[in-house]
Amino acid sequence: MTAPESAPRFAAVGAGRMGRGIAIAFAYAGHRISLIDLRVRDAAAWHALRDEARAEIESSLHGLARLGVFASEQVPAIAARVEIVRADDAPRALAAAELVFEGVPETLAAKREAFAQINAHCRDDAILTSTTSSILVTQIAEFVKRPERFLNIHWLNPAYVIPVVELSHHAGTDPAVLARARALMESIGKLPVVCGPTPGYIVPRLQALVMNEAARMIEEGAATAEEIDKATRFGLGLRFAALGVVEFIDFGGADILHHASREMSASIDAARYRAPAILDRMMSEGRLGLKTGSGFYDYQGRDVAAYRGDVLLRTLGMLRHAGLWQPPADKTID
Repeated sequence: MTAPESAPRFAAVGAGRMGRGIAIAFAYAGHRISLIDLRVRDAAAWHALRDEARAEIESSLHGLARLGVFASEQVPAIAARVEIVRADDAPRALAAAELVFEGVPETLAAKREAFAQINAHCRDDAILTSTTSSILVTQIAEFVKRPERFLNIHWLNPAYVIPVVELSHHAGTDPAVLARARALMESIGKLPVVCGPTPGYIVPRLQALVMNEAARMIEEGAATAEEIDKATRFGLGLRFAALGVVEFIDFGGADILHHASREMSASIDAARYRAPAILDRMMSEGRLGLKTGSGFYDYQGRDVAAYRGDVLLRTLGMLRHAGLWQPPADKTID
């Protein structure tokens, strides 16, 4: 199967939040990328999705420009590198791609259906990836025609800002494919980390423990949301921005962790991945956070857009300080 020379080398399958974020990341780095919607829609629904995706991509880029990351005049050129593709044109876009990211909803049925189309149209030498954060790479590999060319690449939202991407391979992944995927991620300014097929990969697995423990502390009345957030932002956050978690164990001494764990395990249940009851109540009450206007905090009457911008600005400041933020590419890479 020969790919058209004019088509993008990269493709994100699934035109939702993750696909759009990945598209921005590649476009920012100078690459053209296809953002593919596999769902068959009538003309009105397709135009609505296309316009919504285009507006979100441009809005995200303008948001970065307003923070001084680059000149707003560059936004049209960067956004133009994203080709939004409807279902009936997906075969052409998939046939051209050397690297494909599957980012459809987090169900095995949706993944199976997506890879049926990817298998049918992709080049034999294409690298195929999923972006799942909750399904093991070994499970999805069963849906892939050439599993030796498959791995998971989990992005952290916002995908175009956070540098870490988690590369999870299975036993059959060709080492050369893993190395090539890693090099491609590095070429667009990402920091790849590699792990095996473990539940939650690295960041979600660690993150779930911290977030659930914070919710339990509120539930127990041990501390308020405000105090916990202050402690994590200016305690854990600053500490782990300077030292990795494992590095910190060595820095402080494994004996310290050993003794502290022994004391805490005597009074705290070890089953920490289970969501606490307070989260069950919040789900039933529809208190989901920013998206519903309330969570642990009340967001009614708050300028949510300004709040999101402030968080992004703080994150960019840390990335710049660490030398991990790059300016956008001036030219489109063929």
